[in-house]
Amino acid sequence: MAISPFTNCEIDNMIHWDAHTCLPQHPAASFEPVARLHAAGVHYTSLNVGADMNPLSQVMSVIAGYRATIAAQPERYVLASTVDDVLRAAREGKMALTFDLEGSMPLLDQPDMVALYAQLGVRQIHFAYNRNNSVAGGCHDEPRGLTPLGRRMVQAVNDAGIIMDCSHTGGLSSLEIMEVSSKPVVFSHANPYALAQHGRNITDEQIRACAATGGVVCVSGLSWFLGTTAPSAADVARHAAYLAGVAGIEHVGIGTDICFSEPGLDDTPPGEFDPSYWWPASAGYSNDAPPTFVAPDMWRTLASELRNVGMTDAEAALVMGGNMLRVAQQTWHG
Repeated sequence: MAISPFTNCEIDNMIHWDAHTCLPQHPAASFEPVARLHAAGVHYTSLNVGADMNPLSQVMSVIAGYRATIAAQPERYVLASTVDDVLRAAREGKMALTFDLEGSMPLLDQPDMVALYAQLGVRQIHFAYNRNNSVAGGCHDEPRGLTPLGRRMVQAVNDAGIIMDCSHTGGLSSLEIMEVSSKPVVFSHANPYALAQHGRNITDEQIRACAATGGVVCVSGLSWFLGTTAPSAADVARHAAYLAGVAGIEHVGIGTDICFSEPGLDDTPPGEFDPSYWWPASAGYSNDAPPTFVAPDMWRTLASELRNVGMTDAEAALVMGGNMLRVAQQTWHG
């Protein structure tokens, strides 16, 4: 069920932007979860198409499959290239989508790969998924800064019109990325460490550095990162209010980080794959207590919860999408 179209003025002031969600990493993945987000009032989301643990063959297969699904339902979905595409889709009652990469390993150490991914629909990327690689340091590894190749990669991301993301990235590398980038930098799904002491969350120093680039920190709806076992819109609002207090309301967004599963669809990376390496128990990950996520319907009550933590309607609109819309306007080509 599509959400109702809005007038030009209305949509420009109330776009709802979910900066990061995950379908199964499989070309046949159902888009039913995307339809649920849309029905809950979301106008745009970035779909993950691969991470450092996914070989290039899987990433390309997923991109091809997702593109085919979007193209087959033009009455429901738009693969956006520009902000105008996002706004036009919302006015027409359609869901706008782009893709993101979680890590630089699918770039094969080639800065020229960045522009190729942009042509395929990737509009957001971060460089390290929890672990160190040839480009940057991950948040669950030995502290390491951005490598010389990483500096060239930041330039390539800026040049390609892709949003530079620092989620999952180590503290030192994230700060150096924010120093190097000529465009706003975001954390598409990361929460304040001050409220939930998990290694995937970020310090006030990182939050302020992100804001200094003109960027946005988007609250994740994952239980471990919210510091709760049953995440809700109220939890998301609480973290958003903290971020606003540290960095200013113009630098807060939402990236629910919902990982949708699909029974019978195996998206395990082929080849050698060790989950304990990517999600180490020493960092707080446990198979005995798997994470839970906010439900898509969280979006229906988020505005009222943001008001409950002291935000005005205009401020809530910035958090729910206006701030990330601005970053995309400053970053995407066209």
